[in-house]
Amino acid sequence: MISDRVWLKSSYSSGAEADSCVEVATIARTIHVRDSKTTDGPRLTFAPAAWAGFLTSVGHDGPA
Repeated sequence: MISDRVWLKSSYSSGAEADSCVEVATIARTIHVRDSKTTDGPRLTFAPAAWAGFLTSVGHDGPA
């Protein structure tokens, strides 16, 4: 169940753009991502390799 997941807020949440936050939960072989302001809204689900590719593509400064 989704409510049983432990959601971790992005380390960038306390920065200048604190209203643009995401939370991530890892369950078994999936990575779940949601908007921290709308926790019951839509979520994205990634396989570990896809999540790693996403993080590599956006880097630390966001998408190009």
